[in-house]
Amino acid sequence: METLEFVIYPDGRVKETVTGIIGASCAEVTAAIEAQLGQVVAHSKSSEFYAQPVQVSNAARSQVSESRW
Repeated sequence: METLEFVIYPDGRVKETVTGIIGASCAEVTAAIEAQLGQVVAHSKSSEFYAQPVQVSNAARSQVSESRW
């Protein structure tokens, strides 16, 4: 599940946390929101940013080798 969490501090700062989005696509999801919020002071990447999407392949290869002793 994709989740965006915002914490708004009394001084007006906003902390945004994104979870459930693998890779750099989180920047695309949050770009419009960040543009409306104002100046971005810092970014920090979570482990999900560096994760690789899992790709499942239906193709199976079999390799048969004969050993002659």
